[in-house]
Amino acid sequence: MITYLKGAVTYKSPTYIIVEAGGVGYHVNISLQTYSQIAELSEIKILTFLQIKEDSHTLYGFAEEGERNLFQLLLLVTGIGANTARVLLSGMSVEELKAAIIREDLATFGKVKGIGPKTAKRIIIELKDRVMKESGEAPTTWATTIAATPKIVQARDEALAALIALGFNKINIQKTLNTILKDNPNIGGVEELIRTALRQLS
Repeated sequence: MITYLKGAVTYKSPTYIIVEAGGVGYHVNISLQTYSQIAELSEIKILTFLQIKEDSHTLYGFAEEGERNLFQLLLLVTGIGANTARVLLSGMSVEELKAAIIREDLATFGKVKGIGPKTAKRIIIELKDRVMKESGEAPTTWATTIAATPKIVQARDEALAALIALGFNKINIQKTLNTILKDNPNIGGVEELIRTALRQLS
C-alpha cells in the first residue's frame, strides 16, 4: 500500500496532479478541497489511498488525514464509488460533510451537483453512527440532555466551526460547548456562546 508520496509536482489541475517521486511520475486524483491547499506548492508530501480493481490501480491523494479517512468511509456506503466520494469532498469541507451526516441535513447534500436525496439518505443511514463516534459524540448526544431547539443547534454548529478555525481541539470544543449549553440553555446567541467557550478553553 502506498501511504504517501513526497516529491515534485510536475503537473497540477483541480482534478489530478502528477508527483515525481524516486524518478517515477505518479498520477494522483484529488478533490477540489485538496487542490485548494496545494495549488501554490511545487514540492509536496501528499497522503494517498490506492484503489485496486481487476483492470486498474488508481491513486487518490489528500492534503489532510481527515479527508482521507472520510473518503475511505464513503467508499463503505452501498453504491458510493471513488468518483462520487471525490465529488462530495470537492463540494464540501470535511467538517461540513460530517456535520451534514450527523444532522441528517439533506438540503446541504443537495447543494452538491449529482448528489440526490436517495444517495444522501443512504450515506446518512450507513455512516452517521461511525461519524458520530469518530467525532467524539456518542449516539446519546448533547441534544438529548437539553432542549435542543433549531436555534440552539445552529448556534452550537456555528460556534464549533468558529472555534475549530481558531485552532482549538475539536473534542475539547465539543465537551465545552455541551457543558455550557447544558448549564445555560438560554444563552444569548452564537457570539455569547463563543465568548463563553473561549474563556473556558483558554
